[in-house]
Amino acid sequence: MKRIVLLFCICIAPLLTQAQQQDSLSIKIGQMLLIGFPKSELDSAVLQEVAAGKVGSIIAFEKNIPASNSFIALKKILWTYQKAAPIPLLIGIDQEGGKVNRLKDKYGFPRTITHFQMAKSGSLDSVRLYAEAIATTLAGLGFNINFAPVVDLNINPDNPAISRHGRSFSINEDSVILLAKEYIKQHRKHGVLTSIKHFPGHGSSKDDTHLGLTDVTTTWREAELEPYKQLIDSGYAETVMTSHIVNRKLDQNGLPGTLSYDIITGILRQRFNYDGVVFTDDMQMHAITKHYGLEEAIRLTINAGVDIMTFSNNIAGSDQRTVDKVHGVIRSLVEQGKISPQRIDQSYRRVMRLKQNLIKDQNEAELKRQLAEKEIALQQARTELAKKEAELKEALEPKTKKKKKKKKS
Repeated sequence: MKRIVLLFCICIAPLLTQAQQQDSLSIKIGQMLLIGFPKSELDSAVLQEVAAGKVGSIIAFEKNIPASNSFIALKKILWTYQKAAPIPLLIGIDQEGGKVNRLKDKYGFPRTITHFQMAKSGSLDSVRLYAEAIATTLAGLGFNINFAPVVDLNINPDNPAISRHGRSFSINEDSVILLAKEYIKQHRKHGVLTSIKHFPGHGSSKDDTHLGLTDVTTTWREAELEPYKQLIDSGYAETVMTSHIVNRKLDQNGLPGTLSYDIITGILRQRFNYDGVVFTDDMQMHAITKHYGLEEAIRLTINAGVDIMTFSNNIAGSDQRTVDKVHGVIRSLVEQGKISPQRIDQSYRRVMRLKQNLIKDQNEAELKRQLAEKEIALQQARTELAKKEAELKEALEPKTKKKKKKKKS
């Protein structure tokens, strides 16, 4: 325990000092941005933005996986970005399993299955096995957050965004909660954060928010909130990701969940007492871009209570969003009084707290891994010693018998 505390202090103290020294509006805004990078190689522009503290998180997609020597090549890319960051990056990926699977076995990564397939076994063993395989792979590569598990209820079997891809564990909220906890546990063992999604529930939708507005007002059920409430209450909600669905039962103005103060602050923050980090689903999905301008979408999202906005530049048909453009919009909104400095500070504190806890968890996970390795080595040594003792005993036995025979004669 003393060693864990010491490692925690060694890692956290410089982080806090560095954050205080660079405590400008630009740095705070940077910690609120999650961006993608364009190819399966290091991008100089992204590297400069990371080094300047303009972004606090990055996300990888399949397009970012080098075709050959994939594990080592991707690890080098992520390590270079992480090393350049003045404040440690959150490096994320959507590695749910099955259809939503960036690290495919064709690149040499472990095979995965969908949430639905994990649940079909009727026990926790399948979730435990596949979730741990995912978590160990991510930790080895340098990812520290997986945007999973999906805790949407499997209400509409024809749902083009969730059910058709096997992304939901079950229609039953208790089953979803049980399986999601096990999925999260396996990631925690290896120091990888998770993000439950898509709040406040995407399971009953008939449309896909990637393509346009999706209204669930008439199909949504109150039970869809239960996984979030229970996981928050039991301490399993490390982060939450929003959905762009429209639900007039929760927001009478018909704002998408990501942009809704009533949904994010009213329900998630106030009703469920959640004070952790909230990520948006991609802000470049057409549910947002086809109906809201960039400035309006950012203003509503931040004021709703979201902490980190995703601009992946990975959605077909959406305009590219540069880091400088987004920074400029947020700064302008603050200067105009449309977003308060206090609201920015609030998100900055949440993000920094998450990163500090992440370092502590990673240190504990590493210590546990080292202890497990030593225990295995010790057990092997015991086995080897027992084997040698048995061999020695067997070698001495005939001599002892001969001596006894001589005495008798």
